[in-house]
Amino acid sequence: MNDLSTDFDARTTLARPDLAAQGLEGRVQAEAFRATEPMRGAVSVADIHVEADTTSERIDQLLHGEIFDVLDRRGGRVWGQARRDGTVGWMDASALIPHRALPTRRVTSATSALPLNALTDEVADSAPIGEFETDPVAVAERLIGVPHSLGARSSVATDCSGMVQQALFACGLAGPRHSDEQARLGVAVSRDQARRGDIVVWLNVSGDHSWTGHSAFMLDGTRVIHATGFHGAVTNEGFAEADARYLADGFEPAVFRRL
Repeated sequence: MNDLSTDFDARTTLARPDLAAQGLEGRVQAEAFRATEPMRGAVSVADIHVEADTTSERIDQLLHGEIFDVLDRRGGRVWGQARRDGTVGWMDASALIPHRALPTRRVTSATSALPLNALTDEVADSAPIGEFETDPVAVAERLIGVPHSLGARSSVATDCSGMVQQALFACGLAGPRHSDEQARLGVAVSRDQARRGDIVVWLNVSGDHSWTGHSAFMLDGTRVIHATGFHGAVTNEGFAEADARYLADGFEPAVFRRL
């Protein structure tokens, strides 16, 4: 078998040298292939880590009701893939229940008991699956003040790409997890064309970290809304101020993408 593993993004491909998802047989090289076991998030928010060790880097989260396809188990930890955004990693088995049927509703509030975009059967603060909002920036504005935290992606806490992702999900749009993926959405526009709703990304793919840049939305022609460690929360600020800071920190010049 040819080793085609380099054609796939390891962050979103459920494969490693010893084991891969059965659906990848013939496309990646592994010692064994196995069917996944679909599980569903049973708690409000559960962390996904890069390694089985709970002290390893948090790379994503699973919201209530989302599916996690389990491929391997180690003690009380499971390795698999978050089906909604494709992230591969490890999480606590105790945060999951067997997947029997999809919930029928999506949480629409940023302040309810379950986080925004969690999947549920409860009627309060929710809308039927398939009913979406129309303005990602309006969704992001409801997250102003939510604490910034690397690896988080909910209305409880979020990082920059997580905020963009959740606003896109609420509108029924593709929401990849990482800034470099978000920088490929839609079509490119220039700075002088940028307007409300355009995604802004300052790429920074070097280093030994999982994050690949900084993502934001244009709030209007001169301001952005983003989750930032500098401010410690989701906030809005002038594009010029944010741009100067990221360029000074070694990020690449901003790219603008229109959905």
